[in-house]
Amino acid sequence: MSQMKKASSVYDVSLAYTFAKSFSVSSLRLAAIRCTGSILNNFFFRQYRAALLPGRVPVSRVDHPLDLKIPFVPSWVTIYLDFVTYWIRMLGFLLHAYGRRVYDAAREFIVSMGRLYSFAAEAYQKNFSTTDRPFYIARPRFFVIHLLDPHLMCVPSLHVMVVIWTYTKFEAILRSFNDAGRYAVQIEEMKQGALAITHAILFVKQHSVNCIAAALYAMTHFGGELFSPEEAEAFINLLFWEAPPAAPLRTDNLPTNYKVRPWAAPRTKISAADASIIKTHITSLFRHFLEEGKTARKWEEPLLNFMRQHPSQKKQ
Repeated sequence: MSQMKKASSVYDVSLAYTFAKSFSVSSLRLAAIRCTGSILNNFFFRQYRAALLPGRVPVSRVDHPLDLKIPFVPSWVTIYLDFVTYWIRMLGFLLHAYGRRVYDAAREFIVSMGRLYSFAAEAYQKNFSTTDRPFYIARPRFFVIHLLDPHLMCVPSLHVMVVIWTYTKFEAILRSFNDAGRYAVQIEEMKQGALAITHAILFVKQHSVNCIAAALYAMTHFGGELFSPEEAEAFINLLFWEAPPAAPLRTDNLPTNYKVRPWAAPRTKISAADASIIKTHITSLFRHFLEEGKTARKWEEPLLNFMRQHPSQKKQ
């Protein structure tokens, strides 16, 4: 029997509760420590070393002209930063709902998140990548972004990889408990959160459209059993689903009294024609990576070939 008296939003879960559980439960503690170490090493340490000691690993500029069709909208920053706690809240929801029964699945998920960062680093350690990110600090949250993210890990986008792995694993774990129907609203909420964060990384100019295609390709290799090429293309088709104005957090299939989070998505104007062109490009590049990956010796080779075809960033 679920410990939850009533199904609620995943975004209502306390982060403090999740951290307390993850580091106090003996069967989860080591996995949580190792996952934290993987994130610190593969995301922060690798980037800062490259930023402070340039030239050791090439850095490619992976912008695409279509990026200019996507406006810079600072108000999306709150949704963008939600990727930091997006997967932690999902974990907390499961721990709250199932208690001890989910410990094994929770531990496996925590371990897999650490592996995801290591997996992406297989490309980063050979070739970093960056895009044209505006230097904007009028809002404090952007100051934090510029301070903590040297912006050298664009292909593939870890933001997109993290949210895809989170929503697909969430549904898979609930299915293992035969509860996918019971928590259908929360499953949809997590998928729409993933779409919102994916939009946000474009609107705050943290990534290029190219980075999304690369992330989707990477996830078909990391989580192919949960994220097939067909699911990837379905995800692309949901981008910019209504324009103008864009409303990426779809609520038409949720109960009318259900409070959708992370936050109300900013209303952003982008034409339907531009949205179609952008999605066509992402799909085409994704398929290109898939095709090249069929004969590649390692999964990251198509991404490395792609980055090497782009201009290098000069040493600072």
